[in-house]
Amino acid sequence: MSDGISIRDGKIYLPHALVDTYFRNIDAVIVLIQQGELMVMPVHQATSGGSLLKVRNAAGDRVVQARDVFQDQDMLGYKVGNLPVMWQSEKGALCAQLD
Repeated sequence: MSDGISIRDGKIYLPHALVDTYFRNIDAVIVLIQQGELMVMPVHQATSGGSLLKVRNAAGDRVVQARDVFQDQDMLGYKVGNLPVMWQSEKGALCAQLD
């Protein structure tokens, strides 16, 4: 278990510790929501697409815009702070339960 993430307005806020552990040298991620589970997967090749991991502050925290993903799930108003996340190797993703 790691530090949690925050979600609001279709954006996912990732603290530096998580970024450094799971997304070091990664500029983009793929965000999916399936069966109430949020999955944030690193994109290792820039040509593969994904959403940019934007630098949020000098501490190295990042934010990813996933408004379309939350909107598709009718969850655009979803808001949570310090949501527990866990790396799941079999999915190759940082995962969190949203329900």
